[in-house]
Amino acid sequence: MLIVGAGVSGIGAAYYLQKEHPSKSYAILEARGAAGGTWELFRYPGIRSDSDLHTFGYAFKPWESPKSIADADAILAYLRETAAENGIDRQIRLHHKVHRAAWSSRDACWSVDVERTDTGERIEVTCRWLFGAAGYYRYDEGYTPRFEGTHRFGGQIVHPQHWPKGLDYAGKRVIVIGSGATAVTIVPAMAGKAAHVTMLQRTPTYIMPLPSEDAIANLLRRLLPRKWAYALTRRKNIAVQRLFWRFCRRYPKLARRLIRYLNARQLPRGYPVDEHFNPPYEPWDQRLCMVPDADLFKAIGQGSASVVTDKIEAFTERGLKLESGRELEADIVVTATGLNLLPFGGIALAVDGVPVHLPGKVAFKGMMLDGVPNYAFAIGYTNSSWTLKVGLLCEHFCRLLAYMDAHGYTICCPERSEPAMPTRPLLDFGAGYVRRSLSELPLQGTQAPWLMSMDYYSDMKLLKEDSVEDSNLRFSSHDREEAAPTAKSGAEG
Repeated sequence: MLIVGAGVSGIGAAYYLQKEHPSKSYAILEARGAAGGTWELFRYPGIRSDSDLHTFGYAFKPWESPKSIADADAILAYLRETAAENGIDRQIRLHHKVHRAAWSSRDACWSVDVERTDTGERIEVTCRWLFGAAGYYRYDEGYTPRFEGTHRFGGQIVHPQHWPKGLDYAGKRVIVIGSGATAVTIVPAMAGKAAHVTMLQRTPTYIMPLPSEDAIANLLRRLLPRKWAYALTRRKNIAVQRLFWRFCRRYPKLARRLIRYLNARQLPRGYPVDEHFNPPYEPWDQRLCMVPDADLFKAIGQGSASVVTDKIEAFTERGLKLESGRELEADIVVTATGLNLLPFGGIALAVDGVPVHLPGKVAFKGMMLDGVPNYAFAIGYTNSSWTLKVGLLCEHFCRLLAYMDAHGYTICCPERSEPAMPTRPLLDFGAGYVRRSLSELPLQGTQAPWLMSMDYYSDMKLLKEDSVEDSNLRFSSHDREEAAPTAKSGAEG
């Protein structure tokens, strides 16, 4: 198997593969010069997780730091420690960027076109299975909308995805454009050093304060063996995440009032909460932002940070002119305006000489594409910790491989039993970066197994407990001409 991407998904996929199938060979190709994915790439001030590490961490490796919401350096150390402890780091090939992959049914393998980004050399790698673990963010560029007059601005414009090393913002006036997870992280992180930081948002976001340390997790770790303590904490946090999400979706008005109440408690008396922290959409139409120890609200209360809700008319020589007529002065403008998506790492796939048109494909169990043999991928949850879904997908994938081995199959390909079945966008999520890229993404169906489920408990049953057999999966061996439909004997790996 060839795994593309040495981040949290790729390292997780490698662990499960070598644990369940130690006789199988694999390699991980990473385009960048270091492993770690997102956590190695982003270096802006304060970068941290927006999920607790007891669920964002792997099920097989306890998170032992007292900080449940951790910064990028701690997460990166955790990932690299996981890779080193399990010998996964020896299988990572850095500076290997995958451009194209072509499947041959005759040879039952993928031929993968790889560029050595350090030397420019092009090489070909072949594999029986190709596993996409590159997520869906574009790493070489972030999203910045077109602003009028940027050439006139006398200060510095910075995108968080390309944070300059050693940027000096001490004593300077900073405007952070945006209201998502990146903005609410950067603002309090810079506020203690900058002269003042303004978060300029077009639309408010739901923001939840929560402790950076999980008191129950830390207590359990003192009382129980570390694996037991971690497992219990993980179950607790999964349940809490799920209950809160369901509460928000079922009772949006009550959830809105609760979040507003928690915000108002942390803000100065008389603060215009409804102007700056009352979004026009319902909770979890977009992902909620978490602020550990209410750091954003504390910065606002201390006067080192402020929030302005308005639209930008243009950049000026000294800052930004807003549609209200107000002008904000700045020395540095940070465009925390979002990310661009790049499905499956931008790899051009082809099957028997025919290019794979992703927007015409439907995801099977959220991990394969119809009509594309021996290709799997990992995309995590948008309403919970990413890694929860990745772990379930990898376990299911390993069971699928065991089933194929037991029956002598070398090829597996999902096929739609109803080619004209109803479909909908792959990511049913209102974030701007998702809406901008829906036309480039595959689709999902309206019922299992073609759903891109965002429910951990449903996925537990489907991916971990139910059989890998499915009438929509076709198996074959490369020395047979006819595809063999799945048997219904109930046997599985």
